Amino acid sequence: MTIFFLIIAVPVVLYLLFIVNLYLLQARHIYCPTTEIATTPDKHGLAFEAVEFESSDGLMLQGWFVPRASDAPGKERVVLFFHGNTGNISDCIETLQMFHQLGLSTFIFDYRGYGLSQGSPTEQGTYDDAEAAWIYLLRDRGIKAEDVVVLGRSLGAAIASQQAARHTPGALVIESTFTSAPELAAEMFRIFPARLMSRFKYRVRDNIANTHCPVLVVHSGDDEVIPFHHGKRLYEVANEPKAFLEINGAHAQGFLTSGARYTDGLKRFLTSVF
Repeated sequence: MTIFFLIIAVPVVLYLLFIVNLYLLQARHIYCPTTEIATTPDKHGLAFEAVEFESSDGLMLQGWFVPRASDAPGKERVVLFFHGNTGNISDCIETLQMFHQLGLSTFIFDYRGYGLSQGSPTEQGTYDDAEAAWIYLLRDRGIKAEDVVVLGRSLGAAIASQQAARHTPGALVIESTFTSAPELAAEMFRIFPARLMSRFKYRVRDNIANTHCPVLVVHSGDDEVIPFHHGKRLYEVANEPKAFLEINGAHAQGFLTSGARYTDGLKRFLTSVF
């Protein structure tokens, strides 16, 4: 009887311990910041301005403003870029180079706890940081909302979607992201009640449904982290005008792997918008 009890009890205890661990350590799975700035745009041929701005709760946030190529025709369009959940802005040099070559200025910043930005990341904190970045662009730099392209990748797209639903930018581009954090968790941890356990929401699908600007959804069919059907579902709920760009390559790397397919698709979308 004792052996039978142990055979039953041990797996149950281990299962419950894993659930508790999963619940308590969710933030470590979602936020993976680094604080060292490994490089800066000027080391890669890009002029830039180091920017410091304040969140609504008094944290000092850090970012870079990279102006467009000087020979780019027309009025200034600015990409407000939201990076993913790992590293910091210094890991995004290739992205800055791509936007620069497309004749776009870029404002990229680190969420609280990332890079040189103060604090520790939380879901509401990332939303507050996004709002502070938006205010900086419009108030301090005098950029008009209709000239801002809100563009996010992976977790950054989830944050960007909330900002675009809150305000109305010129366009929204979301890359390699999920419909919501609970829905993705339920797919990743099928034998656990992950949907109910999720302390983080990031309701991207709801945000997209409430966004009223042109939307481009970008997703790779090879994405091994966030399945392709998440991108398709987001496209389905988006309001017109909208477009879908299928790329190839691993999660959050498709923009590099796809090369011209990505840049041409982005340029085609922005040309149709502006």
